Amino acid sequence: MTRRNVYLQNKPWEEALQAFLDELRRAGALDPKEPETVPAPEAIGRITAQPVIARLSAPPFPAAAMDGVAVKADSTYGARETAPRRLRLGEEAIEVDTGDPLPPGFDAVIMAEDLHYPAPEEVEIIAPAAPWQHVRLVGEDIVAGEILLPAYHRITPYDLAHLLAGGATEVAVWPRPRVAIVPTGTELVPVGQPLAPGQLPEFNSHVLAALVEEWGGAAERWPIVPDDYQCLKEAVEAAAASSDVILINAGSSAGREDYTAAVMAELGRIFTHGVAIRPGKPVILGLAAGKPAIGVPGYPVSAVLAAELFVRPLLGAILRYSQPPRPRATAVLTRKLFSPLGAEEFVRLRLGRRNGSLVAVPLARGAGMTRALAQADALLRVPRLSEGYPAGARIEVELLRDPAAIGQTVLCLGSHDLALDLLDSHLRRLFPGESLATGNVGSIGGLLALRRGEAHCAGIHLLDPASGVYNVPYIRRYLPDRTVTLVHLVKRQQGLMVAKGNPLGLAGVADLVRPGVRFVNRQAGAGTRIFLDYLLARHGIEPQAIVGYEREVYTHLAVAVAIASGTADAGMGILAAARAFDLDFLPLGEEDFDLVIPAELWPEERMQHLVAVLRDPLFQAAVAAFEGYRLADCGEMTQVGPEVGGGA
Repeated sequence: MTRRNVYLQNKPWEEALQAFLDELRRAGALDPKEPETVPAPEAIGRITAQPVIARLSAPPFPAAAMDGVAVKADSTYGARETAPRRLRLGEEAIEVDTGDPLPPGFDAVIMAEDLHYPAPEEVEIIAPAAPWQHVRLVGEDIVAGEILLPAYHRITPYDLAHLLAGGATEVAVWPRPRVAIVPTGTELVPVGQPLAPGQLPEFNSHVLAALVEEWGGAAERWPIVPDDYQCLKEAVEAAAASSDVILINAGSSAGREDYTAAVMAELGRIFTHGVAIRPGKPVILGLAAGKPAIGVPGYPVSAVLAAELFVRPLLGAILRYSQPPRPRATAVLTRKLFSPLGAEEFVRLRLGRRNGSLVAVPLARGAGMTRALAQADALLRVPRLSEGYPAGARIEVELLRDPAAIGQTVLCLGSHDLALDLLDSHLRRLFPGESLATGNVGSIGGLLALRRGEAHCAGIHLLDPASGVYNVPYIRRYLPDRTVTLVHLVKRQQGLMVAKGNPLGLAGVADLVRPGVRFVNRQAGAGTRIFLDYLLARHGIEPQAIVGYEREVYTHLAVAVAIASGTADAGMGILAAARAFDLDFLPLGEEDFDLVIPAELWPEERMQHLVAVLRDPLFQAAVAAFEGYRLADCGEMTQVGPEVGGGA
């Protein structure tokens, strides 16, 4: 069955959400269910359905708050250093430990540090005790009958002590909404199964289920439904029979095999199809078989955003509990961010703290970029009527990580290298709480970021064609008035990556102009791109003569993927990237990959920790496991400035 329903709207998401919840209330889909009673230790994360009343006072009896002796306060009056008073143990003074019930008739405790024992059956005191001194009175913490927790409160582990101390061993909570997650797509297979050509692992349902559980729901992942109208209809009807909410993942757009909207319309009503957000425009909000239903877009970043904007508040409405908003902060944008008019765009960012301010590096913005989900420290909302922000703009962001952890992050912009990924892991190992955040903006982009004060260090590998020297000439060109510490990371092999067996018989850059050879390039400003241009100039080759010279990617691994997947025949990169994808490699030279640290940042402990990791044997052994690297001088430092050069 083939249907193409093109009726995507472009409604502001806040308006769409409010209309969705209003329609659900009118339809009775948000009416409360009967509360359920659960044991208090099992109630963590649940929402209280009514106030929780204390059944016991705490403490339930007068209790000693100190180790020492219990006394009758009036029997101690007059005691002083010059006239100490002796009390008979077992009669006038009874030894107690912290938490012991106070003996009947006694109303104070003198702590052990203030006691002297002049004889086996006597204790001597040098100061009087006030009534109820060092005594926990009945109900000091909790009084039976008082409210321990209010209704509509999410129970935390800290609440558990309060509940149990007050005798509330059971709690009435709202039932967790049962959320059916129905993944769709003929091309999908369960995670872990071998992939045939054209197949993809189905992982969105796992992510959505984890979010549902975090937001107080009970998730149930359904089997993958193929792109078949009748199959999807039957799956949604079955899900509605056993669930409170239905999430249909993928098939929400207007493709020939996108059936979600049609099925929801046949089984119920659609309130909104298409919201003015990027990514995630083709969200569907409606009712299916009497249950709230959301058509969640299939790309992972779109799916997560749709869940955050619509599923999270829907569960909150059912549970009558509003999730607290994320903390916000102001950050400086490291580079220009363009956003088309007409949709509110949600951009994920890496953050670091530089010169007392947060700086923000935009991550890749594709709807399918799971890396952006994993690496993001913050979320930026670009309004619908804004075209974006210039570099250096101060922007308000929603924090996805603890601000304290962001303050311990070293922000390294510049060129990509596999060793930097390992550096982050080993920095976390040796110095818990610290991390390295990288942004692949090219070597020159890294130096420019240092010049603007937007990064802590830059990874560079820039060959100066005139002198044949790596990196130092570029530092003096782009940071002419600055002194920096140049820290050597590795020497690595650069060359041409080609398919296994080199089926086109390429021998070097001169062969890139042959008919039928498709090239994939690194971005302008990348050290690899500069090295390529240097080699082309030596061979007298015009870049325009190479098919694919304008096709740019941002990492060595991205070049390798393009060749391994058959969309390119050759690309410049490092040997380690070629080996990672079982490609052949034609070596063209060895280069220096270094880190540049501004002199004013060097005193910071985290920068010195970074260099300490470079010299760590376990880190160096991990890097050496990659082919094409030499680490003989790893961690060596050189000071570079307007007039200074030499060892540091």
